[in-house]
Amino acid sequence: MTTLLLNLRQVPDDEAEEVRALLEEHDILFYETTPSLWGISAGGIWLTRPEDRERAKALLADYQQERARRQRQLFEEAQRDGTAPTLGQRLREEPMRALGALIAVLVLLLVTLLPFVTLGE
Repeated sequence: MTTLLLNLRQVPDDEAEEVRALLEEHDILFYETTPSLWGISAGGIWLTRPEDRERAKALLADYQQERARRQRQLFEEAQRDGTAPTLGQRLREEPMRALGALIAVLVLLLVTLLPFVTLGE
């Protein structure tokens, strides 16, 4: 029975490549499914042999802890250097995304508060 090891939704390409290399390095057989055309499935990395499940999960947990440590260190270095992106920079880079998020928040607030607002009574 195959086992899903890693759902590839919002997984950066470099992380997926490192996980593939880790599995190959430890002779763990796997296959990969691609994302669906309409985004229903994000694809994944699946284990072929059930006996590899525990070892692969332990390797993946260790890898993810190490990756989190490395990424945190890179971010802290970028903050010290002043190269980390700020909120203002992100808003300037993607104004439509920021506007869309603002509109979504306002709509949610309106829908949530509408039952409590009396209109003309």
